[in-house]
Amino acid sequence: MIVYILRRMVQSFLVLLAVSLVVFMAVYAVGDPIELLVSAEASDADRLAMIKRLGLDLPVWLQYWSFLTRAFQGDLGTSFVHGIPAIELIVQRFPATFELVVVAIGLTCLIGIPLGLVAGLFNDKPLGRSLMGGSVLGFSLPNFWQGMMLILMFAVWLQWLPSSGRGDTVNVLGVPLSLFTADGWSHVMLPAINLALGNIALVLRLTATGVMEAKTQEYVKFARAKGISERRILTRHILRNILIPVVTVIGMEFGTLIAYSTITETVFAWPGMGKLLIDSIYKLDRPVVVAYVMLVTFIFVMINLLVDLAYAVLDPRVQLQEAQ
Repeated sequence: MIVYILRRMVQSFLVLLAVSLVVFMAVYAVGDPIELLVSAEASDADRLAMIKRLGLDLPVWLQYWSFLTRAFQGDLGTSFVHGIPAIELIVQRFPATFELVVVAIGLTCLIGIPLGLVAGLFNDKPLGRSLMGGSVLGFSLPNFWQGMMLILMFAVWLQWLPSSGRGDTVNVLGVPLSLFTADGWSHVMLPAINLALGNIALVLRLTATGVMEAKTQEYVKFARAKGISERRILTRHILRNILIPVVTVIGMEFGTLIAYSTITETVFAWPGMGKLLIDSIYKLDRPVVVAYVMLVTFIFVMINLLVDLAYAVLDPRVQLQEAQ
């Protein structure tokens, strides 16, 4: 077990190292941040002073080495644009992204699972076929186009909901949250719906497939032969057995949405981590871009590592396969 854990930790470290190198070199190759940070009227001396202050006068390999040494100390650099540590800037935007993802996952569960149950139970009826066919749109429509259509319909034509921003916030334990205000809820609904549509389609189809398979199993037929009500069969026998893969997928999507909500946050001007990433790319704010990608990579690597370790604890065959 100890050898397995050490091996996986070394592999995780090498993944982080490889990602840091690729991302750093890719960001370094795109544009010159000095062109955006220094005005056109600035003198050559001012430009040179800015280049030296940001460490851009050093060779690229030396810049990368400096980044690595500081990263091991928990410092992923200082934002060129904002002048504060990149990690601090990302952490400031995290609550907004977290709120958006929580609401999107909530909508996914509240809409996707019930519709999936209906589609699975009536799979041979027009209603079930319509739901399964309509769910294809959730996978097919581009995320940015969905967002613009939602804005056009609910913000421009009907004027029911605001099209951008986060709305009013209140501090809860020092963290600004908008879900505790009515204005905040009105602002979060459109981006949350846009973020949830694809996952609703995914959960709907996954639930429907599970129901169609489960309702033909012997234990369901036996329960029905005993005279158990259809409602109890659905809730106690079918739903409980199909929720394991559904919950697993929802948990995976939760982490994915936190990392990759950039398009939705940009379309709706939601002040989260995704919009920060896009703005930083436009402004060539290299430390923020690298810090964001490294943080996301670290989260996914740690999740995979914990899952692998859990498998190793629960299934000794994993250790034997690794040893071979």
